[in-house]
Amino acid sequence: MTVGQDIFRAAVLDPAAMAPAGLVDPQGRPAGKRFDVYRNNVAVSLTEALGQAFPIIRKLVGQTNFQILAGTFLRVHPPKDPLVALYGDDMPAFLEGFESTRNLPYLPDMARLECAMRRSYHAADSIPADLNGLGAMDPAQLMATHLTLSPATRLIRSKWPIHGIWRANTEKDAPKVQMSADDVLITRPDYDPQPILLPPGGGAFIAQLRTEPLGSAFEAAQADAPDFDLTTTLGLLIAGNAIAHVA
Repeated sequence: MTVGQDIFRAAVLDPAAMAPAGLVDPQGRPAGKRFDVYRNNVAVSLTEALGQAFPIIRKLVGQTNFQILAGTFLRVHPPKDPLVALYGDDMPAFLEGFESTRNLPYLPDMARLECAMRRSYHAADSIPADLNGLGAMDPAQLMATHLTLSPATRLIRSKWPIHGIWRANTEKDAPKVQMSADDVLITRPDYDPQPILLPPGGGAFIAQLRTEPLGSAFEAAQADAPDFDLTTTLGLLIAGNAIAHVA
C-alpha cells in the first residue's frame, strides 16, 4: 500500500498524528517508532532552519517560545521549496494572526525585514552601473533618467522602529530604540546584506524609483517629506552598489 504524499506530509508535521496506515519498516512491520524518530528529526531540522532565518524574532520571543511558534508554523506552512535555506517566507503573514505574539505587534515587520535580508543574500549578482555621466546631465535629462536597482536591493516600510530594534539586537552599544516609522533600505555592497535606515521621504523615493523615472520618484518623496534629501538618498544607493543600470 502506498501512502499518499499529502497524508504522509501532514503526519510528519503533526506530532499528535498516528503513523500513516500502510507505512512499514524494512522488515515489513508497522513503522511506528521509526516514523516517530523521523518525524522528530524533520521537526528539529525545520525549527533550526527557522531559527537561522529569523534570529531576531527568536531573540525577541525567547528560545522556548520560538520553538512553540516554529512548531505551529511548520504544521501550517510546510516547506514548498527543496532549499531549506529559503524556508519561512510565510512567517510575516503567519505572525499577523498568531495570538501568542499579539503583544509584540512589530514582529510581522521584523520578520519581513529578516526575510528581505535573506532574499538579498541569495539574490543574483550584478555589476554596479557607471554613474559618472549623471553629473553631466542637464536637470530635465536627469529627472527623466531611469535607475534600475540591483536584484539584491530591498525596501521595507514599517510603522514600527524595526531598524532600531534590529540594531538593539545585533549591536552591543546600539542606541535606545525610539518610537518611529522606519523605512529600511537593504543593499549588498559586498557579500552580506546591510539594513540602512532611510531619511524622511527615502522610502517613497525608492518605492517609486522601481518603476518610474528619477523626477517622478523625487516628486513622490517630496510629497511624503517636503525636506527630502535627494543627495543623501542617492548616496546610500551608490554606496550600497544598489544601482545596476542607468537609462
